[in-house]
Amino acid sequence: MLKVEIDSFAYSEKTILKNVSFSLKPGEHLSILGESGCGKSTLLHLVYGLLHLENGSIFYNEKKLLGPTKALIPGEPFMKLVAQEFNIMPFTTVAENLGSHLSGLDEEKDKKRIEQLLEVVEMESFKNTLVKNLSGGQKQRVALAKALANEPEILLLDEPFSNIDVFRKNKLRRKIFNYLKEKNISCITATHDNDEALSFSDQILMLKNGSKEMLGTPQFIYENVSTEYQAGFFGEANLLSKSLISSEVSSEEIIIFPHQLKISEEKTKLEVTVKKCYFKGSHYLIEADFKGKILFFNNAFPLKKDEPCYLKISETP
Repeated sequence: MLKVEIDSFAYSEKTILKNVSFSLKPGEHLSILGESGCGKSTLLHLVYGLLHLENGSIFYNEKKLLGPTKALIPGEPFMKLVAQEFNIMPFTTVAENLGSHLSGLDEEKDKKRIEQLLEVVEMESFKNTLVKNLSGGQKQRVALAKALANEPEILLLDEPFSNIDVFRKNKLRRKIFNYLKEKNISCITATHDNDEALSFSDQILMLKNGSKEMLGTPQFIYENVSTEYQAGFFGEANLLSKSLISSEVSSEEIIIFPHQLKISEEKTKLEVTVKKCYFKGSHYLIEADFKGKILFFNNAFPLKKDEPCYLKISETP
């Protein structure tokens, strides 16, 4: 088990991380969700051992990881980090890149392993292509395969699919994360992608200004967001007075997602005026005005601009 306790970490005078703690069991996947500059990449570098953690501790299977000040070569041998700057060799082929992380003692075994890795990242047809001739997304896939070559116990991924087009990304994510589960490889992913975090994680750690904002299962996180910052990772959200959607008289504000609202045939406290409609494939996202405040809700069909309507909480999830 990996156990991380970070009291604080700073570059020079600026504190980057504070009061961040979590544990990760073998085979579990933790997604770190947060805005740019909140410390996601720094956290991965601390776990891997590229940065020295003075105020806190990192343990793996009861052994304390001491970081770069106590290691001749920074980084833990049982971990692999795929950073945003790819660690690949541009003037060698894709196969040679993957082979560089294998023993070289059994040529046939190495050949089969390379073929397996190429299949995992869907790069079979680029086996003999020089890396320098690949696109950014293809290079990212090579870096992923290279990190998996010797099956690490923990894989650290920093925005691993950021350069990969949507058409290929969805299938590739399923293949990579299913492969990690099959091999019981723990994984920590720094991401901005809420769909990725919700769909593939066992836990989500949400950071805000370098501190732990929320930690829990994807379902727990999604169902317990209470601020606009938290809800903002999961699309458009509405911060509304509780009294507007219930019979209670309350000054408390709660988060309501667009799918939780629907048009009411009866008058309600939520009388809105339609401003714009956005086609989303399975539905329309309606942007409306509520007493000078922008509000979003979903609808099966488009509505006319300036059309008034009443909203209520949907009874279906």
